[in-house]
Amino acid sequence: MAYCDARVMFGDGTVTVTAGVDIGTTSVKAVAVDDDGRVVARARVPHRVVVPEPDRLEHDANQAWRRGPRRALAGLVPAHIDAVAVCSMVPSLTAVDRAGRAIAPGLLYGDSRGMTELAHLGPGGDGSIVPMLRWMSGAAPDAHGYWPATAVASRALGGEAVVDYGVAFTASPMFGADGWDAAVGATCGARPEQMPGVEAPGAPIGRVDRTGPVIATGSVDGLCEQLVAGAIQPGDVHVICGTTLIVWAVLPEWKEVPGLWTIPHPDMKTMLAGGASNAGGLFLDWVGRTVGRARPGAGFDVANLPVWVPYIRGERVPHHDPSLRASLHGLDLTHGPAALQRAAWEASGFVVRQLVERAGVTPRRLVATGGGTRVAGWMQALADTNAVPVHVSAVPETAALGAAFMARLAVGADSDLNEAARWVAAGHVVEPDGAGVRASAERFRRFVERSAL
Repeated sequence: MAYCDARVMFGDGTVTVTAGVDIGTTSVKAVAVDDDGRVVARARVPHRVVVPEPDRLEHDANQAWRRGPRRALAGLVPAHIDAVAVCSMVPSLTAVDRAGRAIAPGLLYGDSRGMTELAHLGPGGDGSIVPMLRWMSGAAPDAHGYWPATAVASRALGGEAVVDYGVAFTASPMFGADGWDAAVGATCGARPEQMPGVEAPGAPIGRVDRTGPVIATGSVDGLCEQLVAGAIQPGDVHVICGTTLIVWAVLPEWKEVPGLWTIPHPDMKTMLAGGASNAGGLFLDWVGRTVGRARPGAGFDVANLPVWVPYIRGERVPHHDPSLRASLHGLDLTHGPAALQRAAWEASGFVVRQLVERAGVTPRRLVATGGGTRVAGWMQALADTNAVPVHVSAVPETAALGAAFMARLAVGADSDLNEAARWVAAGHVVEPDGAGVRASAERFRRFVERSAL
């Protein structure tokens, strides 16, 4: 159910309050934000992630993409909201009827029905919408449309079925400089008119229930996080700690790195190298459910821990291999749930270190965003395994925060996405622990060896 901790109501028109809605893997998060980037209300609506087979991942799109955003937005009371934008994970796709209701599962990143070769990888996900579309058109050949999550949500709120260019380009090569390509669409069983409209981020595309707040195009969740993370200098590493672990090392210039994605930073002044891994909350939550939660106060010997290979459902960057599987090495009778949990957090940190080293970056700090920043043990393990401080964002719902800034463009409160930098909400800093750094360095070597098998 939704929750709200609103403290301030703005109703006199002197302050612009915008909302950002983030459709994630396990929940919809929403925040209402004032002119200064202060969160005045927040809501969260959980939903199920469905794994019908080991290589499939889907949502009930009506629950997660239609009803979830409406419930989350309704939870932002008593804030008076002027505009709202929706972002989501990518790639995603479902088939819809004329009313915009899903008539097929909502396919998510990494689903085997949407796998493609490395050459087709897009900047926003571990595959293109195109192979998803081929499957979807066969499963629902009479669909009115084939839409990603943000289009379904925008239509459900009362606007048009529109995505931004960032989401649209996850459909490359069907979407390009000239829009939707009919020839490529024909090979997928879809026509351009069955795909959503495309606008720039922050474009007005309707009003909530016709008379409510302006609806603006959002974007890819990762791009929204980058806008307000504050990782902008070479040597900064942005780590998004969500169900998916996403790592972006800031580079001074373009650099092609095998196995990684290289994309421009939203400020267009630097580049980002890295990508998405399955070693985030998806893996960590599985470990907690499988081995049991550690008792409060339960300790572990940081010098004696096993090593997880965290590929519980294959791995995205840098391996791009859905057939990889998880394993645990060096287990002994002294290891209990606390040791196994710390080892899992370390494995997530090892993935970050591996990607940063591949990018050829000497990190000066990690900038952590996302819901996982609430997990103190995970943040400490990131600091120890990478031997640098972790600067933790003060706003866990960072993607929703970035989407809320995009909504400002639709009502003229701002005109440049780069101005979102003033909303960077710095929280606390987690310093690496000397004993943890020394012990995890040797385990990182074993992690790399085992990951290469």
